[in-house]
Amino acid sequence: MPVTALARTAVAGIGRTAFTRKSGRTTLAMAVEAARAALDDAGLAARDVDGIIGYGINDTAMAQDVAFAMGTDGPLSYAQDIFGGGNIAAAIPPMAASAIQTGSADVVVVFRSMNGRSGKRFGQLGGAGIDGPMQFNVPHGYAVATQFAAMWARRHQETYGSTSEDLGAIAITQRTHASANEHAIAREPLDLPTYLASRWITEPLRIYDCAYEADGAVALVITALERARDLRQPPVLIGTSVDAYGPGSSWDQWHDMTRMWSSHAAPRFWSKTGLSPTDVDVACIYDCYTYTVMTVLEDFGFYPKGQAGEFFRGGHATYGGEVVVNPHGGLLSEGYLHGLNHPYEAVLQLRGQAGARQVSGARTALVTGGAGPYGGAVLYTADER
Repeated sequence: MPVTALARTAVAGIGRTAFTRKSGRTTLAMAVEAARAALDDAGLAARDVDGIIGYGINDTAMAQDVAFAMGTDGPLSYAQDIFGGGNIAAAIPPMAASAIQTGSADVVVVFRSMNGRSGKRFGQLGGAGIDGPMQFNVPHGYAVATQFAAMWARRHQETYGSTSEDLGAIAITQRTHASANEHAIAREPLDLPTYLASRWITEPLRIYDCAYEADGAVALVITALERARDLRQPPVLIGTSVDAYGPGSSWDQWHDMTRMWSSHAAPRFWSKTGLSPTDVDVACIYDCYTYTVMTVLEDFGFYPKGQAGEFFRGGHATYGGEVVVNPHGGLLSEGYLHGLNHPYEAVLQLRGQAGARQVSGARTALVTGGAGPYGGAVLYTADER
């Protein structure tokens, strides 16, 4: 296994709350629960934490408030509240790793807490004014991410002949994986007739093509690899991280909407890691929509453009296939926690602790975040010491 850029740092602990549709709790309370669970998992205490990072674009909890409430000892040496969502979901753990490598902190908690179903939901304006680029998008029917993603999906269908059945194959595969995950919100069986009969959200995307809104929190504890090796759990190394942003931040103004940020990031990712798609055991692909999974996997070279349906229907994206895609059910079925449940799952898999959904012999995981023109990818690996 090639040595990668951040491979001297590791995820030492993971924690989460239950994922629900109506938590009845504050984002602060959930963030503290997840952070304390992650510290307990690592065998650390709140007083060991000297860094914290949170992110969000709707409801969230402030990083310093979470640190204080969880009982950290004294002032932190590193604290960040990052504005962003899925576009930076993959970048946040490497950000913590970089802080450790530069000596800014020794133990960093990364968290995302949100009432994504019962609280401030995407698409609810709440009386706020519409300004900036959105003042031009909204009159044309582009107010929330689903409407943009539907436009991309339709362009892909026109260009490469992809179909609703192809998108359905992704939703069905991930729901099948979620059935073995007691933590997933949506576990009931899904078949193609049920998928095709489900209601439209924005054509060609149906309800099962969209991430499952959820309330909850996820946290990771990140520290130096040598320190992690002395803690409670097998460390999972944070390796190469690549990002791609732009041009600009618009979701309707880039040169080829049948491709995403991943078309720029993937060549650099494979070059830096020295790996290829056949070396990946687990792929936790940011799945705000089935279309995101379809296109990111294309861009990363798991199959040619327009062949996602054959790949998923042929069993290549599940157990016994070429790679297991979102073994927890992903954001589509486990619940939409803005992507931080993806590295959580990757860590479980690489520790060999995923129970009934364990991918046999998993040693490498590709984790992505983002859609459209911006996002990123991270390589996580099991400790081979």
